[in-house]
Amino acid sequence: MDGDFIVLEDLEKVFHVRIRSGRLRRERREVRAVDGISFGVARGEMVGYIGPNGAGKSTTIKMLTGILTPSGGRLRVAGIDPARERTRLARRIGVVFGQRTTLWWDLPLRDSYALMRRMYRIPQARFRENLERCVELLELGDLLEVPVRQLSLGQRMRGDITAALLHDPDVLYLDEPTIGLDVVSKSTVRRFLSDLNASQGTTVLLTTHDLTDIEQLCKRVMVIDHGRLMYDGALAGLHEVGESERTLVVDLERELPPIEGIEGARTVRTEGPRQWLAFPASASAAPIVSRIADGYPLVDLSVREPAIEDVIARMYGAG
Repeated sequence: MDGDFIVLEDLEKVFHVRIRSGRLRRERREVRAVDGISFGVARGEMVGYIGPNGAGKSTTIKMLTGILTPSGGRLRVAGIDPARERTRLARRIGVVFGQRTTLWWDLPLRDSYALMRRMYRIPQARFRENLERCVELLELGDLLEVPVRQLSLGQRMRGDITAALLHDPDVLYLDEPTIGLDVVSKSTVRRFLSDLNASQGTTVLLTTHDLTDIEQLCKRVMVIDHGRLMYDGALAGLHEVGESERTLVVDLERELPPIEGIEGARTVRTEGPRQWLAFPASASAAPIVSRIADGYPLVDLSVREPAIEDVIARMYGAG
């Protein structure tokens, strides 16, 4: 893990809050927002970092950017300690918080970008090239002269992503980048991020509640709950950990009693000549289909994959 671009080892963040315990008394309590998390992210990886509200996702991102100081453990981004060298790190990272903007509210997009060029001391030629690329791919050409306050949420989000990339960051942190966006805007943002990762090799850490973002963009996913890492691996591996099931939808020639005696499968629902059979997501459907075709008057069938939302919900419940 020492060779990774981002390294977290037993990272902790503890907050102390005062809670009323009587009319005049307040009790001091410890809240462990991040509780001993360890992982590494290689340069050029695009990783999904997901979990329910209050799981510790945003707190982790804030420590990675230097906004918050860890209570314990070790943290490095490109060999830099974010809390001690925040200004130096700022030149290497880009950050997009879905519910906050880094743009100037009353200024047109173009003026906000010009100010950022000066803040980051971006050479004029490099700035122009990056801006033109983002404007084209994120379809911002008609919006550059529009004040930020007049932009829709989807337009502003695309503007924020552009602002985060003008200085060619090595790593991009995205916290709910598609929140509140319509289908077209989401598709545009996802397509842009995929192209950015492939063409520029930008490392991306994505936190989101929209699991379609994860499915379309990330090969690796980490699941966090109550400040602890519950899963770290391939997206497909979530189905095994969550003990998820696929569904075989079988259409028969006529209505029959529920299909029984098929090893590894069970009938979960019947409706006229149609029956639904569940089997483990890690198992092959071929032997089940073969047994049904041999013993029943089969007309048609289809296999439905488990929804990732259901898998993760089951993990949270078990956790």
